[in-house]
Amino acid sequence: MTISVAFQGVAGANSEAAIRAHFGEDVIAQPCETFNEIFRVVESGAVTYGMLPIENSLAGTVAQSYELLMDYDLRIQAEVILRIRYALLAVPGTKLADVKRVRSHPQALAQCGKYLKRHGFEPVVWFDTAGSARDLVTKPEPNTAALAPPLAGKLYGLETLEEGIEDESFNFTRFFVLGHDDPPRGDRAKTSIVFSVQSRPGALHEILGEFATRGINLNKIESKPRPNRPWQYWFYLDFDGHFEDPKCAEALLGVLRRAALVKILGSYPAAIQANQSEGQVLS
Repeated sequence: MTISVAFQGVAGANSEAAIRAHFGEDVIAQPCETFNEIFRVVESGAVTYGMLPIENSLAGTVAQSYELLMDYDLRIQAEVILRIRYALLAVPGTKLADVKRVRSHPQALAQCGKYLKRHGFEPVVWFDTAGSARDLVTKPEPNTAALAPPLAGKLYGLETLEEGIEDESFNFTRFFVLGHDDPPRGDRAKTSIVFSVQSRPGALHEILGEFATRGINLNKIESKPRPNRPWQYWFYLDFDGHFEDPKCAEALLGVLRRAALVKILGSYPAAIQANQSEGQVLS
């Protein structure tokens, strides 16, 4: 059966690169205009999975992604961590010396700011990284290049003038693979949950203690405001282990007793870091 995976953005985006890193080249990658559309097409069964960016090592959490995880009942199937790399792309025949302007998404321009300044390129804000490459093909402009993932250059037939031009080598984005059922258990699992606490002193401390007293490692905790409830918060928590592991099950039972609300987003294979020079981390 051919696997289809939805992602937000234009073909050639980093999310599509994450899809191909995780599922292989035979996968069907379906672009979506919004994160919300990813959830809709997965929930309806129009695609097999969704690839959702969760956080970036430089820019931090993608807030809307966590909000949508609360609004829908999809389960996390896996995590994928992609090394973010950028290339300077131009129409064939363009030389590096010809370039005066570089188009891309503001975040990409910022992440390559030192490179752009060193070459004296004028940054031009575009709506999307891969979209800047696509639009350069459909409407070429002289002395103009696009800053986009290398995959976009291959898809649109652009010439790579330089690659790996990002300012920082530790730029990674973490993605969740979304689906309907719980994935098969692996050797190294991670679990993500969302919970809210009662408004009293020590409530959060007691919940975190359920993990500490059982020696369960917490990978991440972050609070986000609850919609329509001023000064109340959701807490997003990642920890090592599967929710069916005895110690994890005991800890979650303790959380259920103490929290106002708990939602398990999924237990899934944790990503294992591969060769960073290849630009990807695979689960």
